[in-house]
Amino acid sequence: MPANMLARLMNNARPTRSILAGPRSNKTFGRHGIGNAGCPESSRRQGILTMHSELKAHPDYFTREIIQLADNVYMAFGFAASNVYMIVGDDGVIIIDTTETTAAATNILAEFRKITDLPVKTIILTHSHRDHVSGASVFAGDDKPDVITSDRDSNDPLIDKMQHPRAIKAMQARTKRQFGIGLSYPDEIIGIGVGPGDRPLQGMGAGILPATRLIPEQGADLTLSGIDLQLVMAPGETPDHMVVWYADKKVLFCGDNFYRSFPNLYAIRGTIYREFDVWADTMDQLMEFAPEVLAPGHTKPVFGLDAIRAVLTDYRDAIRHIVNETRNGMDAGLTIDQLAHSVTLPPELAEKPHLREYYGRVAFAVRAYFVGTMGWFDGNPTSLNPLSPADEAGRMIRLAGGTGAMWREIDEARANGEHQWALQLLDRLIHAGEDVARAQKAKAAVLINHAVDQINCPTRHYYIQCAKELEQQVGDQDA
Repeated sequence: MPANMLARLMNNARPTRSILAGPRSNKTFGRHGIGNAGCPESSRRQGILTMHSELKAHPDYFTREIIQLADNVYMAFGFAASNVYMIVGDDGVIIIDTTETTAAATNILAEFRKITDLPVKTIILTHSHRDHVSGASVFAGDDKPDVITSDRDSNDPLIDKMQHPRAIKAMQARTKRQFGIGLSYPDEIIGIGVGPGDRPLQGMGAGILPATRLIPEQGADLTLSGIDLQLVMAPGETPDHMVVWYADKKVLFCGDNFYRSFPNLYAIRGTIYREFDVWADTMDQLMEFAPEVLAPGHTKPVFGLDAIRAVLTDYRDAIRHIVNETRNGMDAGLTIDQLAHSVTLPPELAEKPHLREYYGRVAFAVRAYFVGTMGWFDGNPTSLNPLSPADEAGRMIRLAGGTGAMWREIDEARANGEHQWALQLLDRLIHAGEDVARAQKAKAAVLINHAVDQINCPTRHYYIQCAKELEQQVGDQDA
């Protein structure tokens, strides 16, 4: 993925100390979420679309604030898709992760400057995803800090490798859909699942700086501005993930290896296979530090050794459950579609607030594990040489009794709220070239209705963005 890709897109043990309640509401979400039963519901927001009941609380949860984790450790929360951390040292500060836009980084730096005017001596990047590296130039300013990353990507630790660069255009479109870039707040986009929906997007991907120091496989013990830190390789969401352990304060900065959602084991924007077993093993690795504060790349921190151990254990067990159940199903000869519809988390995990499917989704993970370990072929010989979509659709329409019969079934499905069935029938018409404009217009309407039901924010955004694209396409045809 090229560096300018995103630039083209447009209550646990201890109370948090909130230094700032930002330009949104002063109401805070407190220590809510990790280890509690669920989210308090905020008032229903008026807009074009309604939303899943659990998503209504997200704007309050992601209220902007500076949270103090220790006497010299501060967290900027709710300002951007990802969190930024500041450790105040003897002669300067250490910044951990830098957000996805220069605008958000500027807002955060202004708040940090209310705490200290010490220069930025070091920037540490936990991994190479754009939402963590793209505000680095703002924090650096004229201070010329060291920029520290993992050396696991030998070409460029800040650039995700793409196996096929020709797919860039497709990934740009899919990234825009997944994150709801350009959707209106709060009716269309309410949040990204692990971050706020009303964050600034100016300067997206614009503040990336090259690394000045690479951390090797074995990690490193560093003293920075009088602060002793341990940097440890901990692959999970990405293979280049690195955690930062501040032993004196027992604070563990874990990057995106944990956040308050079922993990994003597959991103629908398009990703290569993420090593599920490795990510699960990393949860055990994190617990070995015995942290008293867990500082994630997204969502709020977790406080207290027991609470941290509980959420990391749940995360590990959830990932391993997906692996084991999918693997068992594959061994039993089940197809990818059968497994995606049958593998679920057990209730004791599924109802945990830190495993709700706000960002990652179980069915997506099942599909990703299947393809990542076995490839595209599902084992059914019928799948080896299928009819083309147009040929198959035409035959199915004839079998149904023609386009009139199809439309009657579509209308009934829509009336009954069977959105997925309606979408699949409409795709048959589109593939067969029958009533295409009418089918596209109907599909756009069904996608909007389907979006309302989704707890998973990437799915919601994808449906809404595709509906808008279809409406535009039909409008262009009518013009």
